[in-house]
Formats: sequence, C-alpha cells, structure tokens
Amino acid sequence: THVLKINTYGSTGSADAYHVIINQNQEIVKLTDQQFSDGVLSLTFQSVSKGKVWVDIIGPEGFSYMESLYVHPFGIITEDNYFGNSTGSRIIPIATTFYLAVLLWGLIRQYRKDVSENLYRYGNVRRLGLILYLIFLLLNQIPHIFNYSGLLTSARSILGSASFFSGLLLPIAFIVFIFVTISNIQLMRKEGRNWKNMLGCIFGILVCLSTLFPFVLGEFLQRTTIVDVHNENGAALYIEMIVENIILVFISYLECILLGTIVLGIKAAKKVPSFDKDYILILGSQIKKDGTLTNLLKGRADRAIEFAQMQKKETGKDLIFVPSGGKGSDEVISEGEAIKNYLVGTGIGEDRILVEDRSANTYENLQNSMDLIWEQTGTYDSKIAFSTTNYHVFRAGILATRQGIHAEGIGSRTKSYFWINAFIREFVATLYAERKAHIKTIIVLVLIVLAMIAMVCLSNFL
Repeated sequence: THVLKINTYGSTGSADAYHVIINQNQEIVKLTDQQFSDGVLSLTFQSVSKGKVWVDIIGPEGFSYMESLYVHPFGIITEDNYFGNSTGSRIIPIATTFYLAVLLWGLIRQYRKDVSENLYRYGNVRRLGLILYLIFLLLNQIPHIFNYSGLLTSARSILGSASFFSGLLLPIAFIVFIFVTISNIQLMRKEGRNWKNMLGCIFGILVCLSTLFPFVLGEFLQRTTIVDVHNENGAALYIEMIVENIILVFISYLECILLGTIVLGIKAAKKVPSFDKDYILILGSQIKKDGTLTNLLKGRADRAIEFAQMQKKETGKDLIFVPSGGKGSDEVISEGEAIKNYLVGTGIGEDRILVEDRSANTYENLQNSMDLIWEQTGTYDSKIAFSTTNYHVFRAGILATRQGIHAEGIGSRTKSYFWINAFIREFVATLYAERKAHIKTIIVLVLIVLAMIAMVCLSNFL
C-alpha cells in the first residue's frame, strides 16, 4: 500500500467532498481509504498489477490536483516518477547519510593512522582530498532526510553536488588566481621570463576556465536552437548532462586533491623532526657560477645548522651533516662540495661532514647519501633528517619513503613569489606520480555520475 498526502491549501470540507478519479484501462491500483485532516487529504492505494496510472482529485472551491502513480514489479508504488517517493522510502536518505558518515569516519581514522605512521605518502593526499569532498557531500545530503521526495531527487542532488562545490570554490579560485598572477609577475622580474615561471598563472587560468565552462556551455545550449536540449526524450539533453557533470566531477576532485596537497605540504614544511637524529641530509640545488651558494641553497644549509643546534640544546646529541649534490655542466664544483665549504665557513668541523657529490636529482640525493651512511656505519638503521626548501619537503619525504628510507624533513623559507609557483610544480609532480590511482578514482566517480544520469533518463522513459 501507499499513502498519497495532498495539501489542499486551506480548502475545507470532509474526505467525501473530494472526488478521486483513477485513470486506468485495467486495474493497476485501487483506493482503499480516504481521510481528511488539518487541510491534508490522505489517500491510501493498494497495488494490483504492474503499470502506471493518473489520479485526478477534484474538490470544493475549485480545488483540483493530478498525480501519477507507478506500480513496480514487486508491488511498490511510487509517486510522480518511476524513482519517486514511496511508503517507507525515507529510510533511503537516512541510510545514505549514515553510510556516508561511516565512510567518512573510516577515512578519517585511516588518514590519521597513516599520517601518524608516515606523513610522506601520496595516499595521504588522495585520502584527505576524498575526506574533504565527503564532508561536503554529507552536508549536502542531510537536508534530504527532512525533505525527501524519491530516489530521483537524490540522484539530481548527487549530480548537483559537484556543480555546487565547484561554484562555491570559484570565487576563492579567482582571488587566488589574481594573487598567483601578481606573484608570477614578480617571479619573472626576478628570475626571468619562461613558461616555468608562469606555471602558477597558467594553472589558475585552467582551473577558472574549466570550472566556468560547464555553466557557460549549459547557458549557451539553453538559449540556442542549434541543439535541442529541452526535449526530455531526446539524446542531446543527456549528452549535455554527461559532459557537464564529468567536467565538474573532474574539477571538483582536482580541487580537493589540491586542497589536500596544500594542507599536507604546509604540515610537512612546518614539522620539526624529533631530536634523535644521527645524520641530516642537505639536498642540493643549483649553485652560483663562482661556486658559492644561492640564497635558496644557503637557506637549506642554514636550516640544517639550526636544527643541529636545536637538537644539541635539547638532547646534547651532535649529528653529522651530509651535503648532497653532483657537479652540473655549468658548475665549477659539485653542489655537495659547495655546501661543505659553506658549513666549514660557519665553524662546523670537517669531521662532522660527509659529502655526497654524485647525485643529479632529489631521488639520487637520498639514495647516494644513504649509501655513504651505510659505508660509514654498516647499517641502514641510522636516524635521518633532511633539509630542503619548505615547498619541497613533502615530495622529498615521499621519495625517501619510496626508497624505504625512514627520514623526517625540515623546511627552509623562500620568497613568497617563488614559493607559490614552486609549490604548484610540486603539486603537478605529485599528481603525475600517483596518476594511476587518481585515474581509478576518477573512473569510479564518473561511473557514479553515469548511473545517476541513467536514473534521470529512465525516469522520463518509464
């Protein structure tokens, strides 16, 4: 059975004053009860056979109402459409909200566990991004508990969540884009004009345009006669929905991953390693033509010295510095040797310095430095820290984790105009490194979108 409740908007009278007409060629439903109370007419229907019927209600004072009822193969009756409201269906939004809450709780627990075990994991970024999106989805789902009108409404709500999320972040993205553009102008003035120094600006433009594109496309198609997207029985409407929603889901996911990267990047940059270290690696970068350190590399060396002093003061334990970096074709000496010279110039004895001078990138910085430590100690169990620029700490830590190196990073400051652009490069690098996992997640999200659109499509054909 199903109870159809109709608000008569102040009409008076008794239940008998309302005439119910069921339009059906064969008996699909039958009216078993009719009640009227506080302006609400309650009609109880019992299913007889599968099919669709129209119910007309005519009442006093010119009142009229029409509703369609669908009887499903198992006798379930839904209102308005095939996936509409039915008796007891309110359990669906409650169960969905509960499921999302449990899923969110599980993700948060796993995230906290993983971060406490090892901050430097790509999976932490993906998990935090999903947590952020689930929080938004859960907040968007809660109102449906109190205002539920069927599965179709839930499907449209899920489809609209990506649109609402992207729209909500668009003003923030636009403000950040302006800030990044100003930062990139400063960077190009200081460091020269090339596409790498414009990366932040390019990325901001792509995010803003990608977010706006589905809304502009939808508005254009609604106003043009080139393609008919107004026909609910036509393919154009659903193709438009698929294109718009896939783009919005992709952008929303990307924004969540970006937010997750920012949070973990800042967390990694601000973290101070525990004061039990035996070695601190100083990751190399380009040196000046005269063999001295650039401000960026000097900052890494100074941060390592600062940490060594902090540890000495806290625990009385000295550590060994491992300056790392090979000799580039345009460098007079290796980066490791240049850093060593700087350390010696600050009063650190050569007996506390172990130079690694063969590496060409961060991965090799870590690998070759650990090989030197093993040659000196005969073990890989030494307590390790590494010093690099703040924007680079998280990805350097991930590279260490992938080599089985248990190390904690500490970050040195850099110019704000340089930090923003460099951080975006780090974000793109981490996104690329975990591309297979991200693609799998996006495929799952796209399949959910297609399932929701299929439900909308079926509701118009059944």
